[in-house]
Amino acid sequence: MADKKIRLFGGTDPSRVASANAVAVLGLGRFGSSLALELMANDTEVLGIDTREEVVQALNGRLTHVVAADTTSEDVLRQLAVPEFDRVVVAIGSDLEASILTTSLLLRFGIRDVWAKAVSGAHGAILEQLGVPHVIYPEQDMGRRVAHLVRGSMQDYIEVDNDFALVRTTPHRAITGIPLGQTDLRAKHGVTIVAVKPLGKPWTHATAETVLRPEDVILVSGRTRAVSES
Repeated sequence: MADKKIRLFGGTDPSRVASANAVAVLGLGRFGSSLALELMANDTEVLGIDTREEVVQALNGRLTHVVAADTTSEDVLRQLAVPEFDRVVVAIGSDLEASILTTSLLLRFGIRDVWAKAVSGAHGAILEQLGVPHVIYPEQDMGRRVAHLVRGSMQDYIEVDNDFALVRTTPHRAITGIPLGQTDLRAKHGVTIVAVKPLGKPWTHATAETVLRPEDVILVSGRTRAVSES
């Protein structure tokens, strides 16, 4: 670890972090830092890398290991045991060249799951052409999610795939007071109520016998357009 391009905080051997329940996050801007801290909060070990030493210092003690280093250097990534990780996130957004070079190295290493942040359609297209299995658009995805929340009675909205979503909302009065099996929701509207949270009670699975009340909170799954209109 004598390479002058590297300054390590929070430990001395990142290779010990490269386990099945570990993630390397390259780029610790607003998105990368938030992701890394959320992973830590869910008991996932994290190796965080960023070129900016002040950012790295701010996260010292909050991530398993955090390193000030150049992620476009193959030697640096190898010294930090990044090729040993099964899951790596490239959260670099402000420097497209660094994002593409870093991602290319990870793919060359044969890392199984690479997640790369794209800041534009063109950036995402390049990442997809490189063969990145997971291209993510944080700003675009959050904008779409908030738009769904703003336009209706939804309390939360998660797009599971390109055309499938899960919505947290309250039941329409037309389906309250009768067993769900009698509403024929899936045949009529293409959606399924998968869980219900009665007022003051915990979540439970919804069944054909479940009777909803107006004050209940429900989880609805289905095609994006269908759940958006439900």
